[in-house]
Amino acid sequence: MATIRDQFLTLNNGLNMQSLRFGTANLGDDTSKLQAIQNAVLAGYRHFDSASMYDTETQLGLIMNNSNIPRTDFFIATKLWNSDHGFEKTTSAFHKSLTNLKIDYLDLYMTHWPVTDLRLASWDAMIDLLDRGLVRSIGVSNYTIRHLQELLDHSDVVPIINQVEFSPFLFQEELLNFCKSKRIILEAYSPLSVGRKLNNQVLSEIGSEHNKTFAQIAIKWSLTLGNSIIPRKIEQSYSGK
Repeated sequence: MATIRDQFLTLNNGLNMQSLRFGTANLGDDTSKLQAIQNAVLAGYRHFDSASMYDTETQLGLIMNNSNIPRTDFFIATKLWNSDHGFEKTTSAFHKSLTNLKIDYLDLYMTHWPVTDLRLASWDAMIDLLDRGLVRSIGVSNYTIRHLQELLDHSDVVPIINQVEFSPFLFQEELLNFCKSKRIILEAYSPLSVGRKLNNQVLSEIGSEHNKTFAQIAIKWSLTLGNSIIPRKIEQSYSGK
């Protein structure tokens, strides 16, 4: 039976990405990280979101490279941490991530936060990596409209993604509309508010009417808006149907 993991979004550079990607933040100790990522692969996830700050690149690389699944079936993203901004430091951090993952290219590289005074130099470094074929696409995370406009004024390379917290309880409509106008996919992290709203009466009642769970209603709401979604931990219980 097809699930939402079989649905893809077309990015502004022509690549396709699963609408539902697996997030690897806060997965616990090394054993828990390995188990969570392994379970995700077994469940059908092929598109993963990591970051140097999450300390999951090594575990993700191990599971991926031992899976007997072709590398081209995976879409691997990781992020540049704040202390690694700047042109040369970005390049160095990128290669460290490749080493951790034991792969020779990334599908997506993102800045984790818009670090003052250094973010544009980091973006230039990411464009250089893109031009050299070491990464297939580049994006940003936690950018406001102001940050995005600054980037667009600086460079002709439009980020494919802006990853931000987004849910029915944090509806960033103005940012969503801006991203759509620039063909930037808004990617929602914490789409279930990290489980804090599981007993929300409105979504629970909607779920009851349609024989769906709270998680299914909340995630479907965001997907209907054209976003991609990164579930993890408690959000992994979402069946994807």
